[in-house]
Amino acid sequence: MSKIHNYKGVDYSPKNVNGELIELTDAECEALLQQATEWNEGAFDRSMEELRIKRNRALAETDYLAMSDQTLSSEMTTYRQALRDITNGLTTVADVEAVVFPEKPEA
Repeated sequence: MSKIHNYKGVDYSPKNVNGELIELTDAECEALLQQATEWNEGAFDRSMEELRIKRNRALAETDYLAMSDQTLSSEMTTYRQALRDITNGLTTVADVEAVVFPEKPEA
């Protein structure tokens, strides 16, 4: 059995090729490290996209109330504005994860 390959302080398990465990090359480790780095760098964008999807869904649930033949209550107007503003000032994944959605008022 091949040993764990340590590359830039990170341990990499051997790969399985046709039932045989083969130690990763430095180039393979570098590629994995690059993929992990790119994934981690995109964490904020992914978190924001998930938040926007949830926000847009909540807005869509009340869109019918904002039609021209309806009058929005001040509570609903405030709620919808809070939803639109929910992404303002967020700069980290922790900020996004800490977001608390406003409570939806009665229609």
